[in-house]
Amino acid sequence: MALPNNGSGGEPVEEMPFPEIVELNVGGQVYITRCSTLTSVPDSLLWEMFTQKSSKGLARDTKGRFFVDRDGFLFRYILDYMRDQQLVLPDHFPERGRLQREAEFFNLPDLVKMLAPRISKQNSLGDEGCQSDPEECSPGTDTTRSLASLGAAAAACASLVQSSSDGKRAGFITIGYRGSYTLGRDTQTDAKFRRVARIMVCGKTSLAKEVFGDTLNESRDPDRPPERYTSRYYLKFTFLEQAFDRLADAGFHMVACNSTGTCAFAHEQTDDKIWTSYTEYVFYPELRSQAPLRRLLGPEQDTTQKVQQSLFTGS
Repeated sequence: MALPNNGSGGEPVEEMPFPEIVELNVGGQVYITRCSTLTSVPDSLLWEMFTQKSSKGLARDTKGRFFVDRDGFLFRYILDYMRDQQLVLPDHFPERGRLQREAEFFNLPDLVKMLAPRISKQNSLGDEGCQSDPEECSPGTDTTRSLASLGAAAAACASLVQSSSDGKRAGFITIGYRGSYTLGRDTQTDAKFRRVARIMVCGKTSLAKEVFGDTLNESRDPDRPPERYTSRYYLKFTFLEQAFDRLADAGFHMVACNSTGTCAFAHEQTDDKIWTSYTEYVFYPELRSQAPLRRLLGPEQDTTQKVQQSLFTGS
C-alpha cells in the first residue's frame, strides 16, 4: 500500500525535535511543563538542552521522559523561576545554599545573585534561618512557645557570660529528644516504653562539631558554615547519658532543662494511653572564673542556680 505524502511535492515535513509539552524526570521527581518555559532563559543549561536540532543526545528514563540527575525537590523552585524570572521562597527556607548551587549548575546567574547571602547591619550574613523539619517539631503550640522562650532566655544569658580563660569556645548547646510510652489503666507496671529514636543537637555548628566529633550526623544540614547556627544535626547514637558524658568531657554543665508532654488514647476499646514528651537540656561550658557573672547576678545565690532561674523566668 502506498504511503500518503507528508507535504506538497512529496517532500516530508521536518519533525520538531521537542513537543510543546515536555515531561522531565529530575532526580526521580516528575515535572510536566512547556518547552517554551525551559527555553525562557537564553544560554542556560535547559535552554541549551531544549534548543538542539535533535533530542537523541539527551538522557531518558525507562518511560521516555527526559532525565536530569539533580535534586528533584529543589528543581520546583528552578522551574518557578524559569516561568517568570522571579524568586518566591517559603518563610524560613532552610535550603537556600543548596538551591544556589542548583542555580549555578543550571547556569542561571540572575537567580544565583538573588540567592546570595544578604549583608545587613544586624547580621553579618543575612541568613533566612534554619527551620526544623515537621517531624521534629514540638507536639503542640505550647511546646513551641515554651522552647522559644527558653532559647531567648539562653541567648540573653549568653550575653552576660564572658568567654572562658582557657581559650575554649564558649556557647550554648541544646540537646533535645522525643520519647513516648503506653500506660495501662490501673498500674504503672503495664507501661511499655519506646526507646529514644533520635537525639537532636542545636547550637553553633563549629561548637557542635568540636564537642561531638564524628558521632554528629550532619546529613540534614551538610553545608552549614562553621560560624552559623543549626537545629538540624542529630547524634549517631541514642543514649542520652553518652551525650551527657561527651558534653562533660568538653567542660560543659547543664544550666536548664524543659519538657512538655501530650496524652492520647491508644485504642478506642481500651483505656491505654500513649504519652508523648519532648525534652530539651541546655548546656554551657563551665568557666574557671565566674566572678564577673556573680557580680552581675548578685552574691546571695549560687551562680548556676541563678542562671537556671533566669532561664525559666526569662528575667
